[in-house]
Amino acid sequence: MAVSSLKLILASGSALAALAGAMPALAQDTATTAAQLPPTQDESAAEDDGKGIIVTGSRIRQDPNRSALPLQIITTQELSREGISSPEQLVMFLSTNGSGPDNLASNGDVVAGAARGGNNGLSSANLRGQGAGATLVLLNGRRVAAHGIGGGSVDVNQIPFAAIERIEILKDGASAIYGTDAVGGVMNFITKNNFQGISLSGFTDITQEGDAPIYRISGTAGYGDLDEQGFNIMAAVSKSWNGVLYGRDRDFVNVYQPNRGLSVDTRGTPIATAFAINPTAAGIGITQGGTLLGSANATGNPYFLSGLVLPGTTTFAGSGGINPLNLPGGAGCDSYDGGMPYDYQLWNIPGARYACGYDTGRAAVLQQPIETLTYYGRGTARIGSHELYAEVTGSKATSHKRFSENQYTASNTAMPIAFPLNSLTATTYNDVYDRIAAVFPAIGAVGDRTVDAVGNYGKPITFRYRCMDCGLREYTTNTKTFRAAIGAEGPLFGDFDYRTGASYSRSEASSVLGTGYHYRGVFASNATAVASGTGATLAGQADPRAPTAPGATAPGIVGLFNSGILNPFSLTQSAQALAGLEAISAKGVTLYGGRYEVKQADASISGPLFGLPGGQVQMAVGVDYRKETYSFNGSAAAAANQPDIFNVAFDNANALTPKNRDVKAAYAELLVPIFPWFEVSGAVRVDDYSGFGTTTNPKVTAKFRPFDWIMFRGSYNTGFRVPAFNQIFNGVTQSPNPGNARADPTTCPAGGVINVTPGCAAITPDSLTGGNLNLGPETSKQWSTGVVFQPISNFTASVDYWNIAVDNTIGSLTIDQLLNNQSFFPDRVTRTGGVITLLDVRADNIGSRRTEGLEVTVRGNIEAFGGRFVAGLDGTRLLKKREKFLPSSPYGPSLIGVFTFGGDLGVEWKHNAFISWANDDISFSLSNIFRKGYRNYQIGVVGGARPDYNRYVKDYSIYNAAISYTGLGPNYKLTLGVRNLFNTDPPFAITYNTDTGAGSSWEPRVADPRGRSFTVAVETKF
Repeated sequence: MAVSSLKLILASGSALAALAGAMPALAQDTATTAAQLPPTQDESAAEDDGKGIIVTGSRIRQDPNRSALPLQIITTQELSREGISSPEQLVMFLSTNGSGPDNLASNGDVVAGAARGGNNGLSSANLRGQGAGATLVLLNGRRVAAHGIGGGSVDVNQIPFAAIERIEILKDGASAIYGTDAVGGVMNFITKNNFQGISLSGFTDITQEGDAPIYRISGTAGYGDLDEQGFNIMAAVSKSWNGVLYGRDRDFVNVYQPNRGLSVDTRGTPIATAFAINPTAAGIGITQGGTLLGSANATGNPYFLSGLVLPGTTTFAGSGGINPLNLPGGAGCDSYDGGMPYDYQLWNIPGARYACGYDTGRAAVLQQPIETLTYYGRGTARIGSHELYAEVTGSKATSHKRFSENQYTASNTAMPIAFPLNSLTATTYNDVYDRIAAVFPAIGAVGDRTVDAVGNYGKPITFRYRCMDCGLREYTTNTKTFRAAIGAEGPLFGDFDYRTGASYSRSEASSVLGTGYHYRGVFASNATAVASGTGATLAGQADPRAPTAPGATAPGIVGLFNSGILNPFSLTQSAQALAGLEAISAKGVTLYGGRYEVKQADASISGPLFGLPGGQVQMAVGVDYRKETYSFNGSAAAAANQPDIFNVAFDNANALTPKNRDVKAAYAELLVPIFPWFEVSGAVRVDDYSGFGTTTNPKVTAKFRPFDWIMFRGSYNTGFRVPAFNQIFNGVTQSPNPGNARADPTTCPAGGVINVTPGCAAITPDSLTGGNLNLGPETSKQWSTGVVFQPISNFTASVDYWNIAVDNTIGSLTIDQLLNNQSFFPDRVTRTGGVITLLDVRADNIGSRRTEGLEVTVRGNIEAFGGRFVAGLDGTRLLKKREKFLPSSPYGPSLIGVFTFGGDLGVEWKHNAFISWANDDISFSLSNIFRKGYRNYQIGVVGGARPDYNRYVKDYSIYNAAISYTGLGPNYKLTLGVRNLFNTDPPFAITYNTDTGAGSSWEPRVADPRGRSFTVAVETKF
């Protein structure tokens, strides 16, 4: 590791270390990192009858405080101190967690690729930035089912938080112990198992503005003492509610900041922007020899009216859009909420000089509304020295993903809409006509419209329109999980123990359409027309399968527009228009759903083999069996005989009948204490996957303690992650390749002129997308080394360096990448008569990723002022993050501190630090959450030249404070807290481009948008 990097880490925590240097051992109510030298770090990790306990990352009983594993333990006391009320908040809090689009806010608006719709209601863990699919989530040491829709990662919000005793976070690879997914690390949620009495708690978190409330109530009841009565039964239930928070509720959400290089690229506005578009579908009522800004007889382009140019220029205005509000004398684009002039220079569209834009970020949901119910029950019995248990847990969650209103844009056939002239529309039509004609006389006369030499008056006006009264687009997702497990453990023979168990878990999720979606009313394409049995010639024509609004002349929203009932040039719609929207609404239609099941059984034995100078050699061997099943169903609404719904992300092409995967595994682990000061352990696991074959993954760990005050540790292991079911089995779609601007690089020299240079004829190959039955697992090699030291009895700290190399990463090729790298993928290029006719761009194991980092932990406390001061810091420093997308390419530039739209944002330094004081009755705490800034995104060349453009996003640093009082008695606790004490806004960041904009002007992967909030937690036991 670089010395400079280490200096940076130590400097970041120097003030804390100086304070902690005069403090005794770590207090019981803080997070701990295993392998700290004092043996009394955490009451939940205490010795069990002198034989140790099973800790995450090992099958051998041992003292977790002396383990070589970098294991962080989070207790319920720390959750209370930070005001953490859900697993999602916990994941975002961890410094070792990456900054990926794994929380509900990151997927709150229009997002790219699989994230759009595919992650409805899902929050994931992403340790060390390796991706949600590369973090293994366990409940009491066993797997839970992945989310029912995506099937690629576990939804942490299904965890029964009310029953949790602690969370163990293994910051190391663990495929040698657990198999697939444990590349970035393991999060193991451990529940209570010997709870007696009744505990009730309530929690609320309300922002300073009084919005976006978070509520949680929970209760736990238990009876029986394992130690005295030999049994315990307990149950816990929790209900939580997250209120909605919209972008319009926070000033920092503002896409119109042109001086900073940020402006929205949409001309679909609440007062429509007129365009030169000529819908050509017959039977819709708008084929009148052209439209107001277009003409069927125009010279050059049949859709554009000749002479429609910006005054004093030769720049055509029709394709850029003309909004009446932005014309001279107009009310201005900012006359409606979220309105702004379109930044035509930033987006390099000179013809959009008179267009308007709309701040879609205002409609984005910053805190997604979700309601979650979790329950947990467990019965434990001791029969002699044997312990048997049965547990059941489940959850039900309803989330509402809401994002910007639908934009309706006229097109030739798929959306043949225009604003007509009739008795309903005459007033608005004449006003729009006169305003445009005053600046663009090419469309006709102003004032006396009967004297119109051009003959355009009366032709419908085509437009782009943001339908505010249609409502925000909404997906409502219902997710239900269930898990049942049984297990037993006890002595076997001699000093050997056994552990065995079985579990079944499932996750079922279904998304339905909420507001904002309406039936189109026309056949969207030739394909849909053919599939319906009505013939290809009806593409773009009226679809009789769609409902018709009262008074409309044709079905669906196309009919509502073309009849003039829905007025795109008005902010206020008539009662007839609102009733019409309700009549053609698709609310309640199923979007899609999925189901994921895991059946698992395991057994292991462990015990001593023989003695060495350092102690007994310990061994564990075991077997696992697991059967995973995944199914994904599309929507009947997207079937051939159903009317089309406009702009819905249906996914029928990827509908899957149940797919199964059997996993058989055997593993062995050996702990060898060669000397009292030197210990080595090794593990190996062999997994046999149906469809993949066998993979073997070893792990070697060592610790060296030459003196009582210092210990060195290190590990090496390999790991793997199998592809998700949908990456393998999704349907394969053959699509035409639009345009004719490509040539075959193998026959066309660089700079060759298409259709002139020999070998440079244009090619238009089709492309294949979808699942790939030949996908293999991603593989990893990783190692770490660290030091834990306690120079004096009242201070402990650790620094660990880690290195993860992942190969065969799963990615999809673009058409150009495949064309330029044909020699590496000859079987993906099909030629007919020597000409490329088909390209296979399905996902494949083609990439690599290299990541390195440092993790720092500092802990200590001191008795003073009648109580105890406690201080701590957990920090992660990213040293290397590079990727290459193709085997043939070199690794790209460093991704540390560089903005990316997808995947993990490589934040260079993250830390959580705290200091607290407590006595028997009261405690105070202050904590700091810090995330270092990064290089900002830049829109085009112009954006970076704007006077206030910030090349780097500022650091994000907030403080939380809390006070707890237990003076009313040992069974009562009241905690009052303030999160984001100084009401710090997320720093300005450009997170928007034409296609995505979950954050727009801030980064939801890094910052919390709620601002200052006040928390109250009440706990009572009896």
